[in-house]
Amino acid sequence: MVDTVEALVDGGRASAGPPLGPALGPKGVNIGQVIAKINEKTKAFDGMKVPVKVLINPDKTFDVKVGTPPVSALIKNELGISKGSGNPKTEIVGNLSVEQAKKVAAMKQDSLLGATERARVLEVAGNCVSLGVTIDGKPPKAFQKDVKAGHYDDQLEH
Repeated sequence: MVDTVEALVDGGRASAGPPLGPALGPKGVNIGQVIAKINEKTKAFDGMKVPVKVLINPDKTFDVKVGTPPVSALIKNELGISKGSGNPKTEIVGNLSVEQAKKVAAMKQDSLLGATERARVLEVAGNCVSLGVTIDGKPPKAFQKDVKAGHYDDQLEH
């Protein structure tokens, strides 16, 4: 039977401390090797929280599966901000271009529900609401309305 350990780690900076060390210790795997493998696989997500899954086989060999960071983390990384707004209704912390929204949607393509680029960009815009981030200079809900009305059809695939 395969044992599974799941954790949210800093991209490229996982350590033997919590949450991984205590979870892996009782499993009998070489923690140093697991951490090295996680860091190697997550270095592209430096500075972001990344979900990882360590699958441990009965013979103590292991495999590391890396998820993609949450959409909010990708948006913050794209804008170079450390956190979203404490009060997103009144405080705006950044503006995402349509190109950046498309890039985030493409990075999360496998885990977003939208079947088209347009639908996935609308999902990314939904995340912007709670972060206090505008898109193309507009509040996210106004941007979503404009997308649905066809104002961005030349930039987004249906």
